[in-house]
Amino acid sequence: MSLIGNILWIILGGLWSFLGYAIGGFFLCLTIVGIPFGVQAYKIGVATLTPFGRKLVTREEADSPLRLVFNVIWIVFFGWEIALAHLSMALMCAITIIGIPFAVQHLKLAPLSLVPFGRDLK
Repeated sequence: MSLIGNILWIILGGLWSFLGYAIGGFFLCLTIVGIPFGVQAYKIGVATLTPFGRKLVTREEADSPLRLVFNVIWIVFFGWEIALAHLSMALMCAITIIGIPFAVQHLKLAPLSLVPFGRDLK
């Protein structure tokens, strides 16, 4: 079932989301300071490409002070906008019964896009 969901997700816009994250990650990786943020953008992009059948997990080393600083910087510059976009897409998808599984996937991606350091979609 997750295979069918992922195929529909890719056809209905998941590929464009992945490309947006990949291009953003590329431009972030052009500077040395932006490399950690670019890697997180790639990670979110891969998670956005196929979200069905995955769940959000927190890594053991997620509570380190450096990850906290990076998450705060991410939230200020990128995270709140991306999470708000996923929440608004979830709201739009939840209008129809057919869109509810897609809304659930957007709700799964919102916390990952808000604070990506120390979290993964596995």
